[in-house]
Amino acid sequence: MADGVKTYHGECVEVTFDARRCLHAARCLSGLPGVFDANRRPWILPDGAPPQDVAEVVRRCPSGALHSRLVAGEPETPTTPTQVSAREHEPLWLRGDLRIETGNGVIVETRAALCRCGATANAPFCTGAGDCRGWHDRAAELDGSHSKET
Repeated sequence: MADGVKTYHGECVEVTFDARRCLHAARCLSGLPGVFDANRRPWILPDGAPPQDVAEVVRRCPSGALHSRLVAGEPETPTTPTQVSAREHEPLWLRGDLRIETGNGVIVETRAALCRCGATANAPFCTGAGDCRGWHDRAAELDGSHSKET
């Protein structure tokens, strides 16, 4: 298990949480409060809702701090086509079939918030330490649960 990553095992779904990547968008807390409750220990109870519902709410995590795997199924399917959102005072938001090259190798990912300012202590991922604070009012837009009109 990587540093800071914890796996919560349920009967039908496993949820992993990487605390170093959490930007506190709170899409999990508002999506399924019976599963995700920051005031409870353990704070994630994977069996608190149907496994498909848990997986759907996990996919809303814009930073990629949360991941799920159905015990009888495959891991999360990447968004296609790959989506990139780049706005001033925000991380670089990515969703898709990602290969992120780092000094320690390649990270295979489906969602990520990459640092654009260099202030992160968890490169290449944003920690919110720099000038990346203006996005919280857009959390619902970033969760991938709806498409934008073009």
